[in-house]
Amino acid sequence: MGEVSLSGWMRTLIGYVRSGASDLTNRQMALLLLVYLTPGPHTVRGLARILGVSKPVVTRALNTLGGLGYLRRERDQDDRRNVFVVRTNDGTNFLEGFKRFLRLDDGGTGSRPAIGGQRAGPREPAFAHR
Repeated sequence: MGEVSLSGWMRTLIGYVRSGASDLTNRQMALLLLVYLTPGPHTVRGLARILGVSKPVVTRALNTLGGLGYLRRERDQDDRRNVFVVRTNDGTNFLEGFKRFLRLDDGGTGSRPAIGGQRAGPREPAFAHR
């Protein structure tokens, strides 16, 4: 990973911290990205296996992400014993804002995109959180 990539990641994280949105741990962010960027269906057991952590660790992270509205649990209609972890609109919006922030070169203006494609001024949050 080059210095430019690390600098972009640093600017993204600084913008995220300044936004006032709930802080996600690395584990929560990894779980969120895993669900959004890999084909499902996703189960707690499968996510725990991929991340190399226990099911209770995934459950705690899901509780937080579910409380924020970024992921939700949904019963399998074919087998009610199975529970899938699925995406939400709020989670999609959060990650879209994060992705735009990664790609942005603000040229020193201090403005960043807000979720929904609007521009945020220097004192406005970079990430919307509902």
